[in-house]
Amino acid sequence: MTTASPETATNVIAPRRSVLEHVTQLWRYRELLGNLVRKELKVKYKGSSLGFLWSLLNPAMYLVVFYIAFQIVLGAGIPSFAVFILTGLLAWNFFSIAAGSSVNAIVGNSSLVNKVYFPREILPLAAVGANLVHFALQALVLLLVIAGVEIFKVVADVTPERLATLPNVDVAYLWLLVPALVALLLLTSAFGVFLSCVNVYARDTQHLLELALLAWFWMTPIIYPWGLQAAKVPTWLTLVNPITPIVLAIQRALYGIVEAPPGGIGVQGQAGVVLQLPPESPLWYFRNLVIVAFVATVLLGLAFKLFARLEGNFAEEL
Repeated sequence: MTTASPETATNVIAPRRSVLEHVTQLWRYRELLGNLVRKELKVKYKGSSLGFLWSLLNPAMYLVVFYIAFQIVLGAGIPSFAVFILTGLLAWNFFSIAAGSSVNAIVGNSSLVNKVYFPREILPLAAVGANLVHFALQALVLLLVIAGVEIFKVVADVTPERLATLPNVDVAYLWLLVPALVALLLLTSAFGVFLSCVNVYARDTQHLLELALLAWFWMTPIIYPWGLQAAKVPTWLTLVNPITPIVLAIQRALYGIVEAPPGGIGVQGQAGVVLQLPPESPLWYFRNLVIVAFVATVLLGLAFKLFARLEGNFAEEL
C-alpha cells in the first residue's frame, strides 16, 4: 500500500493488500515488468553469436532427434511421434522452466529487493514473461513443420494409409489453442508467484521443485498417449492433473490423430479402435480448459495473498 505526503512519498509494504491492489500495482509498473523481461532475455543470450536463434534451433533439433531415435530406430507405435511429443513438450517446458526460474526470482535479486520499492511479484512474473517469449519462438518452429506437412499432403500423392499416420490439423479444434495458452499462462504465473515467496523462507523449495516436476512430467501424457492413462484410471482422474487438459487440447488442435494405426499404442475404444486422444467434441476440450483457467485464477489470487503476507520480512530473510 502506498501513502503520500506533500513533502515525501512513503511506500508501506502491508500484509493486507487485496488481489485487486496487486493487479492495479502490476499494471502501474507494467513498464518495469517489460524492462525486466527484456533484461532476462539479454542476460540469457549475453555474449552469444546466434542469440534468439538458439530458441529456434532447440525445437528443430528435438524434431530431428525424436524422429530418428523413436520413429526410425525404435519404431514407436505412435505415428508422427516427433510432432506428437513436441506439441506437449513445448507447453511442459514453458511451465517447468518458468517455474524453475521463478523460484529464485526474489532470492536471486536480493540486492534489488532491499534497495528500492516496486511490487516484488513483478520479479517472478518477469521470469514467466521471458520464458513465454522463448515458448513463442519454439512454437513457431513447430507450426512451420506442421504447415509443411499440410502442404506435403496437398502436393504429394499420399496414400490413405500414409495419410492416417500424418498430423491432422482440424480447423474445428484449432481455436482451442487460445484458451489453452491462457490457462497455461495463468497456471504458470500462479506457481511462479507462490514458489518465489516460499523459497525466501524455505530454500529447499528449489530442490524439492526439481523432484516434483520430474514426477509431474511422467504423470502427464506427453511422451505417451493419453489412452495409456485412460486404460488404467477413469477419464476424470486423468484430468485432475491441470497440465493434462492443456496438453490434450494442444495435441488435438495440432497433432489431431485420435485413433492409432493397427498395432499402435493407445487404449481400446468402444468402437474397437485404439485411441490416442479423447474422441470428444471441441466443447469437451474447452470445458476442461475453462475449469483449469478458473482454478489457476483462484490459485493466482491465493498466491498474491500469500506473497503479501510474506514480503514484509523479505529484507530480514535475504
